[in-house]
Amino acid sequence: MTTPTTPPPTPPARGRRRAPSRMERAAGRAAALQRPRVLLALLLLLALTCVMLLDGYLRAEVGGDQRVRTGASASDVPDAVLDGGPILTFPGGQATTVSVPDKTIVLTFDDGPDPTWTPQVLDILEKYDVPGTFFLVGSMVARHPGIVRDMVEQGNEVGVHTFTHVDLSYQSQARVTREIEQTQLALAGAAGITTTLFRAPYSSQTDAIDNYSWPVYESLGEDGYTSVFIDTDSDDWKRPGVSKIVEWATPEDGEGASVLFHDAGGERSQTIEALPKYIEKMKAKGYTFTTVSGVMADQQPTGAGPADEQGLQAAHHEATGATLYEGKALIAAVAVAEWTVPALSAGLVIVGVAVMGRFAMMLVLARRHHRQRNRRRFGWGPPVTGPVSVIVPAYNEKECIEATLRSLARSTHPVEIIVVDDGSTDGTADIAESLGLPGVRVVRQANAGKPAALNNGVRHARYDIVVMMDGDTVFEPDTVRHLVQPFADPSVGAVAGNAKVGNRRTLIGAWQHIEYVMGFNLDRRMYDLLRCMPTIPGAIGAFRREAVLQVGGMSDDTLAEDTDITIALHRAGWRVVYEEHARAWTEAPGSLSQLWSQRYRWSYGTMQALWKHRRSLTDKGPSGRFGRVGMPLVVLFQVVTPVFAPLIDVFTLYSMLFVDFRAALLAWLAVLGVELVCAAYAFRLDREKYRYLLMMPLQQLAYRQMMYLVLIHSCVTALTGGRLRWQKLKRTGEVGTGAGAG
Repeated sequence: MTTPTTPPPTPPARGRRRAPSRMERAAGRAAALQRPRVLLALLLLLALTCVMLLDGYLRAEVGGDQRVRTGASASDVPDAVLDGGPILTFPGGQATTVSVPDKTIVLTFDDGPDPTWTPQVLDILEKYDVPGTFFLVGSMVARHPGIVRDMVEQGNEVGVHTFTHVDLSYQSQARVTREIEQTQLALAGAAGITTTLFRAPYSSQTDAIDNYSWPVYESLGEDGYTSVFIDTDSDDWKRPGVSKIVEWATPEDGEGASVLFHDAGGERSQTIEALPKYIEKMKAKGYTFTTVSGVMADQQPTGAGPADEQGLQAAHHEATGATLYEGKALIAAVAVAEWTVPALSAGLVIVGVAVMGRFAMMLVLARRHHRQRNRRRFGWGPPVTGPVSVIVPAYNEKECIEATLRSLARSTHPVEIIVVDDGSTDGTADIAESLGLPGVRVVRQANAGKPAALNNGVRHARYDIVVMMDGDTVFEPDTVRHLVQPFADPSVGAVAGNAKVGNRRTLIGAWQHIEYVMGFNLDRRMYDLLRCMPTIPGAIGAFRREAVLQVGGMSDDTLAEDTDITIALHRAGWRVVYEEHARAWTEAPGSLSQLWSQRYRWSYGTMQALWKHRRSLTDKGPSGRFGRVGMPLVVLFQVVTPVFAPLIDVFTLYSMLFVDFRAALLAWLAVLGVELVCAAYAFRLDREKYRYLLMMPLQQLAYRQMMYLVLIHSCVTALTGGRLRWQKLKRTGEVGTGAGAG
């Protein structure tokens, strides 16, 4: 029987290309609009990765090299250098050393700046009117630029101590150049200067130069750098006690010395306590304090730098041009990383707690739901035996419509079947009519979208209970009977069924099968007990007709009309429940592109529905339960947590590559183990075969990452005010009654 509401579309003339339908044109425009947002989502993820890599590089986790060379031969190093003073220059390409004059101290400090210890050192130097020469680690300069600025303004001198504190004798020439240049950029951005002074990490006196490090000093000397070594080492890093630090830093017999202290790299309270005592002791002995440049000014070797480079900061040069601006950009980027990574770390903790809490809540409530609903004495009330109306919205479902209708015709519960053809161009309506199945009516309408088709079906329904399903879904014979039993309770306004993936034999289908069983149906058990079910699946749901009409029918305000009407029913005071025994087999997307389109529509539509019903947060009484309980849970578990869940994988990968592979792998496996337990329990409740769980590790590595990107894409669209119409997925019709049960 056919009930036309609008004239059927005129078939296109033979030989002429059919003009695209309104939905096809809208889908094409929407797809074009979404491409920039997909790119923006990917760029956000790339930016996050870059920030983490930068932070790891600053902390020597990325590209860090802990090797320190010892015991190498020095046969290639000139004896004059090995036995010379602590200041090494290369005027005219000739290696020359300079010694510190008698009764003179050059205070040098390595490994800073440190936010705790360096300011205390600066306060001591200022109090005693003593200059210092600080050999700074570039990554620390970039993280604490204000300290360096204060250091230079106070009259102290700075030098390069590499960017990541690596032994340069192990590094390539490109790495050596990068370590120096990046430190210079950090100095330019922090204090507006560059420097000609250099001290290699793990260096000491000139007699420690070996055949591996000597080429590094030669190369830097050719570039105009002055390499600075020491005469006396306080060994304060060993924390031997204040008296020992003072004793070991004191030169013998009134000799001058370049003395090494540390203002960073560890706990330096002994250094802070020893430094004033040392300065007072040396002044009492008649010593004066200067910088490396001060020594160079007093004892310039032949061929040294120009005569106008005099004074305590002669090694400094004003940063200009590209160096200055690149330096400021580096400081700004590091500031972003310094703020972002701790925030992400805190977010990771929150997400981790939320994820584990959700798993625990799902397990506890799902078990209670199963035991409660499967008790022998449980019942909704008197059996519901009256006929119901089944509405099948269909748009170009020629591959699936026959299997769908034949499954309904085998129903053990009396049904009328209303096929609402939404302007199909592939003969869907004709196929439905040609089957000649009893109780099937075909209603034709111009293409207007799924919500309009469902509303049209409700208007034509003869019975008080309407079942809504998709045109690519098949029911088992007892599905409708199980689905409508909760309506024996007059407070129930809608029932969600158990949607199953029929085409699960492919890898993508198997992944979605796991997701449906664990992520959807386990969730619905939890939400059912909490009385805040957020979504009745479009593939299988039943409604009181009066409840649907009370809330205004299916709305096209959002892309998730099923979520929209579910929340509306809650707000109208109706109860929404889950019936696990009412099973429907649906065809899941068979390609990654179709899966992306579907899940994007779902996630974005859910956000639209939540925003539309945001006032539910202030609803009073029973109708406000969704706002008080459901809304926060959905926002937390379906939006916030999934958006930040990639942090778990990003940090895990980061830790595996740059921190501790074993510990990171064990942590990841622990989380996977918890998820496997939840999935196994969900499969047990649904009586599914466990073999599909073998694909779960791969699902976590590939499928879940795609879902993250989809959700991020949806958030970007929501924030930028985009809108996408419902899109039709390509179907194969491979799902039949009971399909996929194996």
